[in-house]
Amino acid sequence: MTTAWGEYELSRFPEDPGDRLRAWDASDAYLLRHLAAEGTGLSGSVVVLGDRWGALATALAGHRPTQITDSYLSQEATRANLARAGVEPGAVRLLTTQDPPPERVDVLLVRVPKSLALLEDQLLRLAPAVHADTVVIGTGMVKEIHTSTLRLFERILGPTRTSLAEQKARLIHCSPDPSLRRPVNPWPCSYDLPDGIGAVSGHTVVNHAGVFCADRLDVGTRFFLGHLPSGGRRVVDLGCGNGVVGTAVALADPTAEVLFVDESFQAVASAEATYKANGVPGHAEFRVGDGLAGVAAGSVDVVLNNPPFHSHQATTDATAWRMFTGAARALRPGGELWVVGNRHLGYHVKLRRLFGNSRLVASDPKFVVLKAVKRG
Repeated sequence: MTTAWGEYELSRFPEDPGDRLRAWDASDAYLLRHLAAEGTGLSGSVVVLGDRWGALATALAGHRPTQITDSYLSQEATRANLARAGVEPGAVRLLTTQDPPPERVDVLLVRVPKSLALLEDQLLRLAPAVHADTVVIGTGMVKEIHTSTLRLFERILGPTRTSLAEQKARLIHCSPDPSLRRPVNPWPCSYDLPDGIGAVSGHTVVNHAGVFCADRLDVGTRFFLGHLPSGGRRVVDLGCGNGVVGTAVALADPTAEVLFVDESFQAVASAEATYKANGVPGHAEFRVGDGLAGVAAGSVDVVLNNPPFHSHQATTDATAWRMFTGAARALRPGGELWVVGNRHLGYHVKLRRLFGNSRLVASDPKFVVLKAVKRG
């Protein structure tokens, strides 16, 4: 990526030589060009929100910015890209969306996220630190910036306008109005589950902003809840989201040890809140990370997984494949991986290639539940 501050070799995390997806896009480049061309002052407290793979933080490292992200993978990519660029440790402050935000923000650069709810939550959290002279610029691809996006900036920070599009990217310019009466942050929110879905029926789910299906139980998870396995001392809810699957396991079997894992800081916070809201007995662990990396080999009895098939705007099976290979390593001999997914994704082919077996547990017109057993 070539910028006014230098040329940078950037990669996503984990690095994959066969991955053709770039670690930056036209919206990152557009924002950086604008900052250089307009001579935007980047003094004081510079905050970069939603930087996907660290492209913005790396290019602007000389201004000692604070990066805020919901993604463990994005944060690790940023660390690697900063190191590759020779940036001194500590030049960029790395925060998560669950950390207390900076007390003062003089420049706020926003990479618009896919989730409008996450943007709402983060703008509301940052708004008290923004003042009348704060420079606020958002960026995103044209397909990511909607009227609702602009209204959100206006409702929380102040008057907002957009730029002309360049290479299918657009900028958002916002002029903060400290006198604006901001709404109360509605996140996290909670709802009660319906009946007829097993041990978790009627229980409470807590969702932080940005977590999938924050206001209702998604149909894939609902189908999965009706076909969960029984037994297994150590169970992993892999890609746990709001934790409803792992909580269902713990409610059904208080002797189970459940590990909730997700790469989203918001998701793991939601899973922990869901688990605690239901007063579940037994032992649970909550971990933000890259799938099952760091989990000891042969230490798990059951892995439950509803893998995503999108990485930001890109459709890819790379995440599912990493989850499946991680499960194969972490499971003990005889351990089981249970997967729910859309029929058309063909997960049974990948499971057979990896485990040597795959059995159809249940199906409906849209979803399948599959089981693969780790052989000795």
